[in-house]
Amino acid sequence: MTTHEADQQAVQIVPERYRTAVVAHVMVSDAAAALSFYGRAFGAVEDFRLDHPEGGVMHAEIRIGGAVLMLGDVSEGPFTAPPELGGTSVALHVFVPDVDALVRTAVTEGAELVQPPADQFHGDRTAILRDPFGHLWVFLTHLEDVSGEELESRLADA
Repeated sequence: MTTHEADQQAVQIVPERYRTAVVAHVMVSDAAAALSFYGRAFGAVEDFRLDHPEGGVMHAEIRIGGAVLMLGDVSEGPFTAPPELGGTSVALHVFVPDVDALVRTAVTEGAELVQPPADQFHGDRTAILRDPFGHLWVFLTHLEDVSGEELESRLADA
């Protein structure tokens, strides 16, 4: 066991404050392709899927690293997909056990690496990816718990 692995065992993978979070519901132009990509690239597990009688995915739910995400095909109504907007104003944060391994797999599967994995002052190893459907993902591996005082000190030094 490496020192990093021993340190990881002492720190919870998902910090307590993030265990109950808002569940995102993202819209994509091809939800079936997105479900396949998220499974291959991010290790997503499909928990539920409701196909639309006229084709496409009306609603699906997946888990990535314990986080739940809802998604579906864009249809008439108030929802649209990031490419139609020219970008996105939302990033999806997911804590995973090994951000480096996830990034390697995701890039191989076609995710765009926006920010490579790096240890951050806030105690997480963080990477940013853009999926082929235009959504931004911030994947994090929690390395250490950092007090508010220490966080402020590290930020000032950064």
